[in-house]
Amino acid sequence: MHTTPATPLPCGRHRLDLSFPRVMGILNVTPDSFSDGGRHVVLDDALRRAEQMLAEGAAIIDVGGESTRPGAAPVSTEQELDRVVPVVEALVSELDALVSVDTSTPEVMREASLKGAGMINDVRNLRRDGAMKAAATSGLPVCLMHMLGEPGDMQDAPRYDRPVEEAVADFLAQRIADCEASGLRRERLLLDPGFGFAKTVEHNLRLLHHMHHLERLGLPLLVGMSRKSMIGKVLDRPVEERLPGGLALAALAVERGARILRVHDVGPHVDAVNMTWAVLKEGFENE
Repeated sequence: MHTTPATPLPCGRHRLDLSFPRVMGILNVTPDSFSDGGRHVVLDDALRRAEQMLAEGAAIIDVGGESTRPGAAPVSTEQELDRVVPVVEALVSELDALVSVDTSTPEVMREASLKGAGMINDVRNLRRDGAMKAAATSGLPVCLMHMLGEPGDMQDAPRYDRPVEEAVADFLAQRIADCEASGLRRERLLLDPGFGFAKTVEHNLRLLHHMHHLERLGLPLLVGMSRKSMIGKVLDRPVEERLPGGLALAALAVERGARILRVHDVGPHVDAVNMTWAVLKEGFENE
């Protein structure tokens, strides 16, 4: 069984049809030049990159101004605002894009929503002070991701005392309950299992294999495995050679219920997702 929303998901002025899997293109805007005079050049580059991803079939552009790689250094709220908000505004006004803002910072959530963002994607699942309230009052859908600790320490020997898929499902179920108690309605939520966040390679592989376990939560699943170290460690490939492994993971994720695939290489992933879905759809319609 696949979790299929009955109606399109309201995302600001857009409606996102998740009756079939969609691709979210990653747009990281973390250059130092954003705060030292290079804003126009970087903004133009961001627009062109987003335009290319939309042309290749991306349904969503995910804009982030803070690196969440293991060991990443934190950025200030002002720096994140300076990086993210102008890009969100430009993507909405010039490309009419459905923009997701990849942030844990309440001020960024508020400002991005005012500039037309259609979704909030928070790796810290609204745990920063004020984030839950900012998300609830934005009116936007929110993706909650499983992560233990912070990006700076999440990969310091992560351990689970039971199967990882059960731990992830129970964690997300609790966060759903917390959101509902804070006025953030269930139908506005999406879930991300958090591949690569506080998980070993073995955890990641098991979690994907048993990802159907998360379907009991009844919400759309967003999955991000593009270029991640799990591919490099299994296949012994550097970042620039991880696309084939990533496409295999994307196909497996779709087969296991993923509704949004967050990726760097949009065109190849759109083909892989659509081909996988064509096979699955044939099965749904003829069984």
